[in-house]
Amino acid sequence: MAKILVVDDEPVIVSMMKVILEKAGHAVASAGNGVEAVKALGIDPPDASVHLPDLVVLDIMMPIMDGYTVSVMMKDFPRTSTIPILIVTAKSDMASAFEAMPSVGGFFIKPFDPKALRDAVGRLVATK
Repeated sequence: MAKILVVDDEPVIVSMMKVILEKAGHAVASAGNGVEAVKALGIDPPDASVHLPDLVVLDIMMPIMDGYTVSVMMKDFPRTSTIPILIVTAKSDMASAFEAMPSVGGFFIKPFDPKALRDAVGRLVATK
């Protein structure tokens, strides 16, 4: 069982992912935007007592702070720099923006296939 943080501003998507991933045996927490995500990860404000997830499932286009900014902050913060990220986006052309980030382990385009999500998550948490 892995601890997964799902970051998406669409409550329906978060609920769907939560059901899919919890049925697969994972513990799932969520954040509704990038600011909530960096707080949940103990990045801003810095909090070394935060229990980190094994994987972050991250939407790109969100209000307040986008997923790209979150991924850069995770890469630059020592405690989160090795946490794998699974990108979920409605824009298929976003992959090139993340090619230089080794922690990005995959991309999903909304709408997504539940089995493919389970498989990708399983693959990423198995390598951690």
